[in-house]
Amino acid sequence: MIIHEAEFLQSNTNFQKCPEPIWPEYAFIGRSNVGKSSLINMLVDKKNLALTSARPGKTQLINHFQVNKKWFLVDLPGYGFAKVSKTSRAKWAKMIYSYLESRENLMMIFLLIDSRIPAQKIDLEFINKLATMGLPFVLVFTKTDKVSKNTTNTTVAEYTKILSETWETLPLMFITSSEKKIGRDQVLDYIDSCNKLFVKPEKVNPL
Repeated sequence: MIIHEAEFLQSNTNFQKCPEPIWPEYAFIGRSNVGKSSLINMLVDKKNLALTSARPGKTQLINHFQVNKKWFLVDLPGYGFAKVSKTSRAKWAKMIYSYLESRENLMMIFLLIDSRIPAQKIDLEFINKLATMGLPFVLVFTKTDKVSKNTTNTTVAEYTKILSETWETLPLMFITSSEKKIGRDQVLDYIDSCNKLFVKPEKVNPL
């Protein structure tokens, strides 16, 4: 897939105020500071489309971007170690799950995993939560340029082993690096293949 244009559309805290579901939609989520904004910018080849920050928890809204005027990309708040109150975390969780459960044009969730560290309980819990909810998702291992190939392979193998203990079919996994653009073509080609399966929900006005 070639990215011709990508632009910010809107931010909000209520899935009911999201753009009309006229196009297929892809949500990106992961533990705080996993490199989500950098990955999004790399995919659309735009340096500052999604704002990056060294401070975990910066993304606090459902952020919609439109790409090629054919599909939506959504940047969701991170989960985990953001230095915010329990009340704020609970509010984010409610917002995120309401969106994930109710957004009718959501084709796939891209769950980002930090390749530099061993499998984390919070990531595994979120993976199983998505599975329990019956939501489609893939795993995206980030920051692979920061570690050796062996380290990345070890992290991927650990997730594979843990999930294989209870899963019959494992989720699709992508290896990426925002700095070196590793995995860009694979992720975009996958989105392109999903776009072809999209069926516009009923009662949606045409463009």
